[in-house]
Amino acid sequence: MYTEIAYDVADHVATITLDRPDRLNAFTTTMARELVAAFDEIDADDSVRVVVVTGRGRGFCAGADLGRGGATFDANDPERAAERKDFETIGGVPRDGGGIVSLRIAACRKPVIAAINGPSVGIGATMTLPMDIRLAAESAKFGFVFARRGLVPEAASSWFLPRVVGISQAMEWVATGRVFKADEALAGGLVSKVLPDDELLPAAYAIAKEIVDNTSSISVAASRQLLWSMLGASTPWEAHKLDSAAIYALGQGDDVKEGVMSFLEKRTPSFPDRVSTDYQDVVPPWPVRPETME
Repeated sequence: MYTEIAYDVADHVATITLDRPDRLNAFTTTMARELVAAFDEIDADDSVRVVVVTGRGRGFCAGADLGRGGATFDANDPERAAERKDFETIGGVPRDGGGIVSLRIAACRKPVIAAINGPSVGIGATMTLPMDIRLAAESAKFGFVFARRGLVPEAASSWFLPRVVGISQAMEWVATGRVFKADEALAGGLVSKVLPDDELLPAAYAIAKEIVDNTSSISVAASRQLLWSMLGASTPWEAHKLDSAAIYALGQGDDVKEGVMSFLEKRTPSFPDRVSTDYQDVVPPWPVRPETME
């Protein structure tokens, strides 16, 4: 089914591996479509509780594949236009493929862990921003290199990056376009941990296992929607309104009963509810394309 990513599910964890190692997993239109399809599959599969995204070989993603030369980003280039003919438009122009991927990741109902195993540049960096937890190998390098290519940051990263690392740090990385090492990414808040290369995936799977073994899928889905959507809220009263609605709805569910009883009975919980059938949209799905944005 997939040609430029690998997809595997084991122990309730879906692993997406960017799979063009001969090109340092450079991003293509095909990869964009396959990533969207994989996240559609993840949301439809109740056996998947957590997602881990990593890269094959010595790189995570070296950015957009520049094999087309100067026409790589020209939407009017006949070959590129034909390749993207099924893409929607927004504001009268073709949608950015990186943005299509990032917004699909943002809308996922399952927590997403990035295990960044090597160079993560351009879209290779920006696609990780809507992921919930970013871990980096010591060999990882990052770069928001767009200004050095005559472009602007894509994949909705002008929204995500300042919220993840703050406007000053975001602007330094974007304005210089320089490539930087994992320790700087850690100091700047882009990643939460830097690990020896051989410990990266085990650490990602350990976090995933803790989520799988101890939490309600409904609670995690609602919490993910709450936390991300509130980054754009103008007042804590908006959070209070949604918190109250979610607590009211979830408080009547089977998962909360199991959570309380398993605690009182000093046993591991076995939560019965499933995202596909039992999730209630008390938290408005996020992000939603505004009706006014054609």
